Formats: sequence, structure tokens, C-alpha cells
Amino acid sequence: MYASREVVQILGISRRQLQYWSQTDLVVPSAKTPGGHSRYTFGDLVALKAAKRLIDAGVSVQRIRASIRALRKLLPTVRRPLAELILVATGDVVLAFRNGTAFDAVSGQEWVFEVAHFQREVDTWKRSVETLRVARRSGAASGGTVREGTA
Repeated sequence: MYASREVVQILGISRRQLQYWSQTDLVVPSAKTPGGHSRYTFGDLVALKAAKRLIDAGVSVQRIRASIRALRKLLPTVRRPLAELILVATGDVVLAFRNGTAFDAVSGQEWVFEVAHFQREVDTWKRSVETLRVARRSGAASGGTVREGTA
């Protein structure tokens, strides 16, 4: 367990920032001493570090909270998204990674596509372009015309 003063030193954040994050339920310490002092676990440190990195990347605290709420609904088995998931900021969007899939933390929209499926789409497109070229050459040789979209 880590005391607040240790957490502040480890993460390079202010005591006030740590208190604010706790009071606003961004990251709550796992334990309190009989005297009411906060104690943080290593998992808490991971969550705090993730929150700090997202904030440093320009994500607002409100956006992080919205992401946490949404992730808890999307993934009911995940209790502490900041500590249990890999989160990445891309502009104002927070992406969550789980089981090889990346998705928007708020909407749940998947961001990763299957490369093999995309390769098949590109191959289909290449075949259609080649078919059109062949048809144009054949049409030109016979004196006819072939318009795009008709081959």
C-alpha cells in the first residue's frame, strides 16, 4: 500500500490533483487507515498513471469519466477500466483495447478491422478495374464504347 505522499512522488502529480481525482471518483484509493488517510494499491497506481497519461495527451477529466462509465456498461466484468484495459488517446477519442480489438471507449464502436477481409476487398476492386480495362480494349477494338459501371 502507498500513502498519498508516496503516490504524489511516484507519479509527479500534486497532492491537490490526487485529492480531486479521489473526490470526483476518477480514481479512488482502495483503502483508508483508521485515521482516514488514503492508501493506494499498485493497481490504483496503474489507474492513476493511465489517467495522468490521458490528461497529458489532452483528454479532459470529464471525457475520461464518461469513458469509464461507458466501459463499465460495455464490459460489466471490468471493474477498473483504467487499470484493467489498455487505453489510448487519439485526439478527443479514447480507444480501449481488449482481446485484440480496439473500440471507442464511449460509443463502443470498433476501430480495428480484419486485415485479411480488407485484402479480399482490395483484390475484388483490382479485378473489377482490370475487367473494365479489358472491356474497354475489346470495345475499342470492335468500334463500340464501354462506359464505367457497365462492365
